[in-house]
Amino acid sequence: MTRPADHSIPRTTCPARLWVYAAAGILGLLVASAATLPPRHAPAAPDPGPAAPAQPAPSASSMDEPLRLIAAARQAFQGVRDYTCVMIKRERLKGQLQPDNIVEMKVRNQPFSVYLRWLQPKGLAGQQACYVAGRNNGMMRVHLTGLRGAAGWLSIDPRDPRARESSNHTITEAGIGNLIERCSRAWQAEKQMNVSKVRVGEYEYNNRRCTRVETIHPEKKDGRFQSYRTVFYFDNETHLPIRTEMYDWPRPGNPDGDLLEVYSYINMRLNVGLGDESFNY
Repeated sequence: MTRPADHSIPRTTCPARLWVYAAAGILGLLVASAATLPPRHAPAAPDPGPAAPAQPAPSASSMDEPLRLIAAARQAFQGVRDYTCVMIKRERLKGQLQPDNIVEMKVRNQPFSVYLRWLQPKGLAGQQACYVAGRNNGMMRVHLTGLRGAAGWLSIDPRDPRARESSNHTITEAGIGNLIERCSRAWQAEKQMNVSKVRVGEYEYNNRRCTRVETIHPEKKDGRFQSYRTVFYFDNETHLPIRTEMYDWPRPGNPDGDLLEVYSYINMRLNVGLGDESFNY
């Protein structure tokens, strides 16, 4: 099986375009009970009558292993206060696959805080965005590049239509925690529908050993699936998702479907102690 290509991060300095704000954006606990024996000379219990008919054991679902992995990710993430990483995202917007966006990322979970600084592409290098829940009347702070950057930091609604034209997600959806929750909800729904095909295997991404989970949806089911295929990579050491891919439904000449979006999180450092100074913009 071919590995996804490792990413290196070239340095760029060129400014340009105005509106791009990042997004970006995973199993149960077994409970055992103990029973005690009755005293040796305990009186006989009354006849309980006919036993209830035995219930058939629940059949295994193809989604059981993905749900186990996403539950383990959620449990592991409970121990994460903050983290830094490089986010690499590529999205299809208005039918066109955009170039890789390579973004320095800082996230704090309480209060939810995100800082992003673009490294690539050239036209966005140096652009910054920051959001802190409960601050600035719900606005994110943005510093553009080029002549537009002369205005300094601007306050913009994360749902501004101009921002959504440049990304499938808002900054309020960014980060590993949001990714875990979205994935968990989607996989729980898929288990109920019971139509997904699942492939699970060992993989390597960016020199990290991973468990790769591919879910395939045979039909659109009236819009209940966002994509034909999704692929998640769970880091075997941290149990956290470090890459996710989404593909459109097949078309003639492309049985695997066109790439809709891919988000990767590399060089992740957990619990580095991010304070308010990292998000004061």
